[in-house]
Amino acid sequence: MYPNLYYLFKDLFGLELAPLKIVNSFGFFVAISFLAAAWTFTRELRRKQSNGLLTAVNTTITVGQPASAFDLLLNFILGFIIGYKIIGIFIVKGALDDPQTFITSKDGSLPIGILGGLIAAGFKWYEKNKVKLEKPEKRNIRIWPSDRVGDVVIIAAAAGFMGAKIFDNLENWDRFIQDPIGNLFSRSGLTFYGGLICATIALAYYFRKNKIPFIHICDAAAPGLMLAYGLGRIGCQVSGDGDWGILNSAYISDSLGNVVPASSLDMFKSSLLANSGFYTQQFGSLNESHFASFKGFAGLPDWFFAYTYPNNVNHEGIPIPGCTWGEYCNHLPLPVFPTPLYEIIGCLILFGVLWSIRKKINLPGRLFAIYLMLNGLERFFIEKIRVNTKYNIFGFHPTQAELISSFLVLAGVVLYIYAPKIKLPAFAVKKEENTSS
Repeated sequence: MYPNLYYLFKDLFGLELAPLKIVNSFGFFVAISFLAAAWTFTRELRRKQSNGLLTAVNTTITVGQPASAFDLLLNFILGFIIGYKIIGIFIVKGALDDPQTFITSKDGSLPIGILGGLIAAGFKWYEKNKVKLEKPEKRNIRIWPSDRVGDVVIIAAAAGFMGAKIFDNLENWDRFIQDPIGNLFSRSGLTFYGGLICATIALAYYFRKNKIPFIHICDAAAPGLMLAYGLGRIGCQVSGDGDWGILNSAYISDSLGNVVPASSLDMFKSSLLANSGFYTQQFGSLNESHFASFKGFAGLPDWFFAYTYPNNVNHEGIPIPGCTWGEYCNHLPLPVFPTPLYEIIGCLILFGVLWSIRKKINLPGRLFAIYLMLNGLERFFIEKIRVNTKYNIFGFHPTQAELISSFLVLAGVVLYIYAPKIKLPAFAVKKEENTSS
């Protein structure tokens, strides 16, 4: 496992580049997933624009205005943060030893922060002054939906992150009430479906406000959402952030965390009892619902079916003898199903399916309906071998993800059937009529 890019470069290339400690592996792949989704989303928006399904909106803007006090203040704040934290990490003594803790602490370089703020504000003033007119003018411009992708990414990232944190704390309520502030602002703990739901609500409002039919946007986003989820799971697998599966009782591990086939179930149970303190704390019990037996096949490596996540970013497990990776020196006592790996493969395949059929489906809403069904089914079945908090509802014990994924499948079925009856908003119908004429 590689908690951040420093350890990846050190292990693969023998390079010790301390600044790379700033870049968490999980965050790096999340950024990659956003970029990939933005690329596919832009392509789909442009295709729908060329087909006349989405059109431009005339907007009046004022040009030639000098920088306002708000512009200067905002840029000063952004420049201050960059100087105080990002540049400060290279200046403050010991900051590079644990950059994640430094970034989330109150420590920083005040002089560099002030300098960064002044430079950013000064640049904004210069930029505005360069195009300043003696008398500002109002001009009409045409903005296409594909021109708004930058705004969409920012809104989706902000609303998605907040939603992911909120739903994670709702799912782990007992942990949350013990330390509400700490859990809300911790670096770990994100729930994909929480992010998806909140980002969808925020973007629905944004597109409605800008008079863009949201159903076409949903169809355009569907392949990219699946791609982003698959790529984001690479970050979970590479960093070992805790999104792994239940124990695979067909395997055990040695003292270094290497996976070894168990000769019998008794051999596995013996290892489980030897680590009962850890697993009782993790699961609350040692019953058989926390493990399943599945041996490798088809010549695939054992780690494809059972993995101990050495050097994981959550510091979970027991110490690795002789490890020199600082705080990242633990591995799980017994191997688990690497569920992020399965989701990476599954979601990339499903992305290929959605991308291949996108041009063959003409009814608005149906591609998104298929996405909802595929996403829900994928997550529902992976939950069967994944560690997660379970609820007790009338004798049933579903996880939050199982409940939401079931709802998504049902919503996808309803949307697929109802798609022919969907009526576009009045402004969208008018645009399509104007385009066809």
